[in-house]
Amino acid sequence: MTNRAGLATLLAVLLVGSADGKPAAAAEAPSVLVEFESPLNNAQPLQGLLRRPERPGLLPAVVLLHGCSGQWRELDERWGKRLAAWGYVTLTVDRFGPRGISNTCTGDVPAATVHDAYRALSFLSRQSMVDPTRIAVIGFSQGGWLALFSVEHGAIEVNATEKFRAAVAFYPRCLGIKGNMTVPTLIMVGELDDWTPAQECRNLAEGRDDDGISRQQGLGYPIELIVYPGAHHDFDVPQYRTPGRLLSHHLEFNEQARDQSIDALRKFLYATIGRQERPQ
Repeated sequence: MTNRAGLATLLAVLLVGSADGKPAAAAEAPSVLVEFESPLNNAQPLQGLLRRPERPGLLPAVVLLHGCSGQWRELDERWGKRLAAWGYVTLTVDRFGPRGISNTCTGDVPAATVHDAYRALSFLSRQSMVDPTRIAVIGFSQGGWLALFSVEHGAIEVNATEKFRAAVAFYPRCLGIKGNMTVPTLIMVGELDDWTPAQECRNLAEGRDDDGISRQQGLGYPIELIVYPGAHHDFDVPQYRTPGRLLSHHLEFNEQARDQSIDALRKFLYATIGRQERPQ
């Protein structure tokens, strides 16, 4: 029993990375800029950063969606690198660059971008190293809302040829999401978030509509919600070790919440699309 416990601890350290939350360097996979489609196929071909772990067999994969300020390269550095170190192929999508958009923080999600998650999914499904039955979508802030919108029961999900198997949203706007999720879904948000309030996500996870009225129960997969005490918007972004403000909203890095979210994400992905080895 002692040896098994020691092995489990070692595996956890290797998977999560070092104590400061950085991914394990031994498994680092470089990022490669890729274009999703030929311009002949689409007037606005998407681009993104692809990471391919050097591991045998078909691998699970993750689509990463940035927030309203863009910063997709920073997102790849922050999470794409970490997920690749865990053994996942990652594709961090640039939703704005090909469209000439700088940011969308003063408005809603651009209608042109609502299919981007599935365009990325289609690209990953065609990659020889990817298991098309084990692909998840993870979004942050506005990208988190888009991730939720992509996998709830509706016209976008129903009409998609390929399907996601799991979804994760970091501090998303939870208003406007019906809650009838077609896949296992995890939401992580800070208790003090004044941009995407935790209470709105509680209503969603607990089966209440935007006005707090209970919805019909038993539809779709239940939503797992984690609310981090003392955490604000962008709690996983080290850039905000010194708190900042954007459009009057408080942005602040929270190391404890970031580290806990790393552990929660690792376990959720393993349970939904990972399963690369039997737990000891």
